[in-house]
Order: sequence, then C-alpha cells, then structure tokens
Amino acid sequence: MTAFKNEFWTVTAGDLSSKRKHLATPEMKEHGGDGYKIVIDPSQKEQEWIGAGAAITDAAASLIWKQSKEQRSALLHELFDPKEGNFSTIRIPLGACEPSSQPYYSYDDVPFGEHDSSLAKFSIGEGKPGADNATKDLKYIVPVVQEILQINPAVKIMASPWSAPAWMKNTGNMRMGGHLRFGEFTGNGYADKDRFEGVYAQYFIRYIEEYRKLGIPIYAITIQNEPSNAAAWPAMIWNIKELAHFGYKYLRPALDENFPDTKLYFWDGSLNVLNESLSDAINPEEANAFDGFAFHTYDGPYTNIFKARRFNPRWQLAMTERRCMLEETVEDASHIMFGLIGNWLVRQGLSSIYLWNMALDERGLPNMVGSTGRRGVVTIDHTTGKVQRNLEYYMLRNFTQDVKPGSVVVGSTNYTQDGYTGGLGSVAFLGPDGSIAAHIYNPTDKPLKASVMVNGFENKWQDVTVPAYGTVTLHKANDEINESSPREDEAFKLNPSPANLMDDYAPGKGVNKKN
Repeated sequence: MTAFKNEFWTVTAGDLSSKRKHLATPEMKEHGGDGYKIVIDPSQKEQEWIGAGAAITDAAASLIWKQSKEQRSALLHELFDPKEGNFSTIRIPLGACEPSSQPYYSYDDVPFGEHDSSLAKFSIGEGKPGADNATKDLKYIVPVVQEILQINPAVKIMASPWSAPAWMKNTGNMRMGGHLRFGEFTGNGYADKDRFEGVYAQYFIRYIEEYRKLGIPIYAITIQNEPSNAAAWPAMIWNIKELAHFGYKYLRPALDENFPDTKLYFWDGSLNVLNESLSDAINPEEANAFDGFAFHTYDGPYTNIFKARRFNPRWQLAMTERRCMLEETVEDASHIMFGLIGNWLVRQGLSSIYLWNMALDERGLPNMVGSTGRRGVVTIDHTTGKVQRNLEYYMLRNFTQDVKPGSVVVGSTNYTQDGYTGGLGSVAFLGPDGSIAAHIYNPTDKPLKASVMVNGFENKWQDVTVPAYGTVTLHKANDEINESSPREDEAFKLNPSPANLMDDYAPGKGVNKKN
C-alpha cells in the first residue's frame, strides 16, 4: 500500500527537556539505519484499547474547582477536549477516599448499631453542585465531572468505594479496614435482599441512579479499592472468595436488573496477592459475572497479571492506580510510567489506564492524613491556581492524543522483556479509520536509534533517535491528525519538604528497594 497522507511525530525526554516536541517526519528509506529495527504489524491484532486518564478524587477536584473559571476551563479543555489532550477515562471514589479535602463520609451515615436497610437516608450530598455550602460529592467531584463531560461526553467513568458505611461493617468504623457484616440480616426478613450483602448491593445501585440524575453515567465499578489494605483512611477488607461471591450473588444481579450496561471489574488492588491460582478461589460462573480485572502497580510481581489474563481471557484488564512522588528520579519515574505501564503492561493485554490523582498541589496536598511529597498528573499551586505538567501527563497524552478511540493493539518489535531493561520497547495501535499510532520507549540513560517500518504499507524505513528514558510517538493517517501541543507550564516553587511518605517501589531497582 502507499504511504499515509499525514504523519505526526513527537519526542519526549525522560528529564522533560523535550515535552511532546514536534519532530519533522523522518525521510522514507529503502534500508533502515544502524539502530533497532521496529516493525509495526497491523495483521497481528490483540486487545481493544479503551482509553487513558486519571482519578478525580475529592482532593484533585477541590484544586480544580478552586481555580478561576478561566483557569479551570483552560485546564479541563487541555486535558479532555478531543482537539487537545483527549483524556478518555477517569476514576472517581464511590464515597470518601484519601486524599480528600473533606472529612470522610459515606452516602448513608447512621450511628453504628442502627440500621437503614431501605437506604432512606442515602445521599451523595446536599446543595447545588459546586456551591460553597454543597456537601460530599456535590461540593467538588460532581461539578468538575459535569464540566469534563460537557467538554468530552465520551469520557468513561469508573467508580470505586474505599469503604461501606460504618454501620454495615463489623468494626463500626469506616477507617482501618474491617469487613462487611457478611451473612447478618438487617430489616425484617430472611431473604437475600435483607442481608447486609443485599443492602450493600443496592447502595451501589442508588449511587449509579443519583449520578445518572446529574447527567453522569457510570461506565464501570469495582467492589473495593485495595481489598487487602487496612489503611488509616476509609478502607475495607475482602478476600478473593468474598469478592467473587458478592459480585456473583448480589451485585451483578442488581446491576443486571437496573444498569446492565455498567461494567463490573474484579479485584482493584496490587498484584502481590495473586501468588495462588485464581481457580482455587473463583469458579467459572462467578468469574463470568465480572467484565474485567482491575489492578494497581505499587507492588509486584507484575507477571502475576498473567494469572488473571489466562484465568479468564474475556476479562478486560484495567490499570486503576499508580502515583509518583515529587522528587522521583528521572529513571524511576520513566520506568514506572513509560516502561511498566505504558509499554510492558499494554503489550501484556492492558486495555485502559487510570492513574492516581489528576491533580495535587505543590506540597502533595490536600489530604486528611498529612502526607506530603506526592504529585498528581498535574500540579496546581494552591494559592494561585497555576499549573505544571508532570511526566505522568506526557505518558497519558502519548496515548490519548495519538490513539483513536476504538483502536486495537497490534504487533510491534520489542527489545525489552520487562519494559525497563534492555533495548527499545514499543507498543502500536491500529485505529478504526486505518490509522497507525505507536510509542517507542528508551529505558536506558543514553539516546538510542530506531528504524521503523509499517508492514504491508510503505514497506520503507524511517530513522529516529529516542532520548534517554524518553519516548518517540508517531501517528500516521489519511484523515486529519490532532497536532495540538501541551500548554506551557507556569512558574511556581514545589515544596515537598518535609516529606511524609509511605513506602513505594519502582520497577527495575531490585527486590523491595525503595525509590
């Protein structure tokens, strides 16, 4: 086939000395240069690609909402406008999470020892969305999400709870873990709907209903964020068998009756718990109640993803949480974002990316536990509303700007077995319009040369240099291509000290070696 009419190439350095800088389209040659040969093969079709984005937590939403109207409009258009960043997924908490700018809450807060089996007191908040006197979700999350959907109605929203209401738990506390009051009855009767599991399933349904009334469709839910983490913020413990049983017996039937199009994802925690076979804990009928498998990338072994992928090949894989820190090294940050998530996991079947916290401020705040030194996809100065873009932003934009919705992952040559060692890595996509997009990642501290060819199309080579710990992207199409550029960072000082951090690990740095 003949060459594409339009091409758009960019380069991003790991140290951000280049930030999706436009590259002149490399010359077509009969023979490739002396660099790594990368063949993109559209005939080798893999998983469908859903999209990429990050979490709109209460903390992130509060910073965005407190910007001036002009600042907020500029940022949200830059992120979500299909003509600009075109971020296509967001994750929101189903109830309070951490980080939060508000004290923790559920949607049905009654004292422990009392029951509200009919959920008569259910409320996602009071007041007009975005008003100063609004509460809970209506204060920040709802108005920000409503503005996002005005800009891009196709954005897909995943919702995850951190805890059930305290009265539904054995501890009577939303914090520090505890579990649902399995098997106990509430109200009058012995039917499944009268068990705490049945009431909690209806809690999810009420949430989806209330958000639907506000013009916010929920694309997917998980049963529990980090089911193995008894944290000092809202948290609840589930083992794999409990999640499978609740999803199959209670939540999936409730969704089928009310919102059958809403996807249900299994797990939503790190991969270190999957050391045993899933078949020992979940039967096929239970597994088929779920549409996908959600996981975080704070802890490995990352090869555990194969246990989920091969256990149920129909599951879509979603990476639902990962953050970086303000003082992450260039090497570690790029290995996490460009290497592990943006390269290796996509090659192993990943269909969607939801990074943590779309925004935090220059200190890593706000939150309720005093943790500083974190960063979001963007950093917003809490006094001026000015914005700086972090490496996570550019990783996401490599996907969202260049990869058309409805694309599928296709074959491409790869020289890194894990995404962060060896030579160049690549991922490639075939768009529904026949376009080709690809990312090439360099996991080393030296520039590396690449020669790229699209099999069955030009059958000629294009030479390019990929910077240290950086990426080169390409987008080839016969239709118009989005050639927008990220907006300029605004100057303000980051203040990560004194940093108050929990343990985090970067891939490729040895067993349990901290960043």
